[in-house]
Amino acid sequence: MAIDVTDATFQIEVLDRSMTTPVIVDLWAPWCGPCRTIGPILEKLTAATNGKVILAKVNVDENPQISGAFQVQSIPAVYAMQDGKVINSFVGAEPEHVIAEFVASLSPVGETVTVALLLARGDEDSLHQALDIEPKNEDVIVALAQLLIARNAITEAIEMLTRVPETSRVGLLLAEARQAFKPSDDHDSTLAALLEKVKADENARQKYIDILEIMGANDPRTLNHRKNLTARLF
Repeated sequence: MAIDVTDATFQIEVLDRSMTTPVIVDLWAPWCGPCRTIGPILEKLTAATNGKVILAKVNVDENPQISGAFQVQSIPAVYAMQDGKVINSFVGAEPEHVIAEFVASLSPVGETVTVALLLARGDEDSLHQALDIEPKNEDVIVALAQLLIARNAITEAIEMLTRVPETSRVGLLLAEARQAFKPSDDHDSTLAALLEKVKADENARQKYIDILEIMGANDPRTLNHRKNLTARLF
């Protein structure tokens, strides 16, 4: 929940309200580039708390009394208030995962952390936690797959991406994962040798199929090897 606050409404909308609900005060100005960067992030993350944290936006050019009260020297300046007091703050355009932690720290103890907050944190543990809440959330799956690809967990990334329909960004990541895949086995050479025998030799055919089962559907090579077997047999 975001509200515009003025010098005249600060007492009611921020100080009084903070006695029952944490309030984040965002001091900004239209000419401030970093303010325009973090403003939407603050709005998204506080909205994700479903009213558990309120965002109060203050245009410092129009509300000098509030600016003076906080002794603002530079913006954006963001303050967390509870029980009428400042309990946390930061100045400048912090990255989204830092702002997410800032917002999450205001949630009441025992509150369920939202997917949006976990996604904003962006680490693997948080993303897996988000996936437990929403197993088919494409944003979470894409973010997690990107981390897995970055640390070369390719088959795990492919398995993750196949959980959702292949949209354009999912398809691009799948292509990236398959290109990055570096096998640590000799299945390719073994299958190539067996392929020459599969039509006439039942044992070779069964061994070929067994190796495909070992490789699994998430191995990016499996589909091509299955196609090769079908083409050879029929």
